[in-house]
Amino acid sequence: MRERIAETRWRRRIAGRRSVNHPYRIAVGVIGGLIVALGVVAIPLPGPGWLIVIAGLFVLATEFLWAERLLAFTKKHVKRWTDWVTDQPVWVRLLIGAATAAFVYGVLVVTLHVAGVPGWVPGWVPLWR
Repeated sequence: MRERIAETRWRRRIAGRRSVNHPYRIAVGVIGGLIVALGVVAIPLPGPGWLIVIAGLFVLATEFLWAERLLAFTKKHVKRWTDWVTDQPVWVRLLIGAATAAFVYGVLVVTLHVAGVPGWVPGWVPLWR
């Protein structure tokens, strides 16, 4: 990935000027790090936490070899997991789906218990109040 981006005209122009290249790499590192940090915070909450982390790794992998290696490691293990789940019988996949839904629901309930349930949530919704 880094090589592909390094070969683009705009990136060669930036790399040719040291006074611009170093701040550019710092900016990519800061922005990618912030995206990863946001994703890590969002992991236990319902939503795309892991997807945000992987997006941050994509940003970092455009400039840093360690991030590119970590992204390749992540892609390899996500593929292994999805291949394994796909090879399982339907009842195992349904069990994994039910466990995931129960976990997300539990995190939502605990989050709303700690942060407080907003007033706009109807009383019949089965959450702690």
